[in-house]
Amino acid sequence: MIPLQSTGSVAVPLLFLVGVVAGVFATLAMDLVMGRIDEGETPPRIASGVLTDTHPDKSPERLASVVHYVAGMLTGPLFVWILLAVGGLLGTGLFAAAVAGVLLYPLMVGFFALVVLPRSRGLSRQRLARIRRAWAIEAVAYLLVLVPVVAVAASAL
Repeated sequence: MIPLQSTGSVAVPLLFLVGVVAGVFATLAMDLVMGRIDEGETPPRIASGVLTDTHPDKSPERLASVVHYVAGMLTGPLFVWILLAVGGLLGTGLFAAAVAGVLLYPLMVGFFALVVLPRSRGLSRQRLARIRRAWAIEAVAYLLVLVPVVAVAASAL
């Protein structure tokens, strides 16, 4: 049996934990934006409706909230993974964090707009456009909180 060698560093696991916590805070920030824009609160209802095969306006609100926070919480570690990959290519620092944020944005918007939203039913083209726009704005708000929080934590670890 080959013994596992430890580097003694807990920086990477801690950074993933920071990603989870930062994801929750970023989701809370996103909530502030959601309440202020047209169709802003619809994206979580879309996800809830897809999961329950119901129209978004009639989808379970509690499930929408759970899906919203779980997705936000798990996007934090996804950002950390992208940051570590970018850091391996470009080095660490604010530039790497910004590049990782720029890479995560189309993943967030694309997943919702190309995978989740098309599975929703009963929405007009005009409403779909407003929902996509709302999600694009909300994703920016999320990243404006997530990226600096994780970047500061990464520099401290």
